[in-house]
Amino acid sequence: MSIVRKILGMPFWIIQVPSGAKSFADNPVLGSKRLNRLGLHVARVRVAHAMARWRRWRLGRHISDAHRAEFMANGFIRVDNYLPDVEFSALQQAILTTPANAREMLQGDTITRRVPINPDYLSKVPQLHALVNASRWRNLMRYVASSASEPLYYIQTILTHRADAGPDPQTNLHADTFHPTMKAWFFLEDVKEDEGAFCYVSGSHKLTPERLAWEKARSISAPEGLDRLSARGSFRVTADELKMMGYSKPQCFGVKANTLIIADTFGFHARGHAIRATQRLEIWSYSRRNPFYPWTGIDPFSLPGIAERRISWIWAAKDRLPAVFGAPWHKVGMTVPTMDKNQRSTQAGQAVHAIGQREGEP
Repeated sequence: MSIVRKILGMPFWIIQVPSGAKSFADNPVLGSKRLNRLGLHVARVRVAHAMARWRRWRLGRHISDAHRAEFMANGFIRVDNYLPDVEFSALQQAILTTPANAREMLQGDTITRRVPINPDYLSKVPQLHALVNASRWRNLMRYVASSASEPLYYIQTILTHRADAGPDPQTNLHADTFHPTMKAWFFLEDVKEDEGAFCYVSGSHKLTPERLAWEKARSISAPEGLDRLSARGSFRVTADELKMMGYSKPQCFGVKANTLIIADTFGFHARGHAIRATQRLEIWSYSRRNPFYPWTGIDPFSLPGIAERRISWIWAAKDRLPAVFGAPWHKVGMTVPTMDKNQRSTQAGQAVHAIGQREGEP
């Protein structure tokens, strides 16, 4: 790196320290071995988790004692039969039959297809509007996210076993970033444990002395001593390292349709291996804010009229400035989730190979 670039970039890299920036490879301050030996990364982890505990304490009164206890023990909340059968059937049927513009990303042999839940989609599927705006749903999301900001919502389809492709990197256990974050899956179809199910290491959201020591060692190895995704701040973990930190083996969630799982993805998680070509269909949501904010709200991007349009704006920015915002997802046009195998393989062959994406999203 040239001296001029270092001088010009230093203010930008420094102001990223009290933010959610996580890439050791892209920010030489965050990736500084000297600073991380002195405790920079560990300090960011400690403070971010302290702020999350404070925000969750304030948000916890809006959910049940049982859900709080489940989350504290495991790092996730699971709700089976979330909706009454009649309501779920109506929602499922509406989603399965409503065409919408979708995009795809290919990672290894797995295709992720997403339809943004935006104002146009919500107008076509009013059952979905009712679901995501119900106080029960919102309070659970906010508690796990430790933030009252509105999540991003998608209809997500996971298609496995694309022919002549490498392994899916999201099947490796990992943490999304250094601080608590939220992802949620509301499954619209049954998923078996061996069909690419969501997997999670129970209790790995907890910041133990062993986890902090591991985090520090990884930060000192960064970026040259890590794999590409770990160097960008999404640490991969081995079975031996899990055992060393005192965590249990990962649990893969074979679930029935109408199951909701909300997880803190600082905890180690992955997409399970599928033993055959499978399709997994879900409402997928994601929330990540600056982890150092002490407040739970004050987010203009969560205002009505803005929150539901953010995905369209994000995709437009990626299309226009891919070098800045990451590779754009490949447009596949109007589609519905219930595509037959021939249609799936045709569109799969067109999907952009995006293994260089900035983070893992099982």
